Amino acid sequence: QLQLVESGGGLVQPGGSLRLSCAASGGTDRSYDMGWFRQAPGKEREFVAVISLSGGIKYYTDSVKGRFTITRDNGKNTLYLQMNNLKPEDTAVYYCNDHILFDPQSRSAFPIGSWGQGTQVTVSS
Repeated sequence: QLQLVESGGGLVQPGGSLRLSCAASGGTDRSYDMGWFRQAPGKEREFVAVISLSGGIKYYTDSVKGRFTITRDNGKNTLYLQMNNLKPEDTAVYYCNDHILFDPQSRSAFPIGSWGQGTQVTVSS
């Protein structure tokens, strides 16, 4: 029900940083857990990070722990992903979703909301 627009992607060298943004508009209150997924060429879309409504609870896929930070600004209706120490394997199109169900037991994320159109992140020397 929300329109989501990702931005902030680009080409960066290994070890570099990017900050992705996901701006939401046109819907009702932003009342769900939100998060980021990514999809590399020829691969399935995979979970990256999720954040609770207040921002107090966050989960990350193991491969990005310690390097990525998910935040949200509810006043601006914007979701962020700060990506540091980027690696070539981080290369993918990054998508946000406005409603994610996360199961801590299985570390499984179920995106049931709307997707943005994605922003390309390329990590290469």
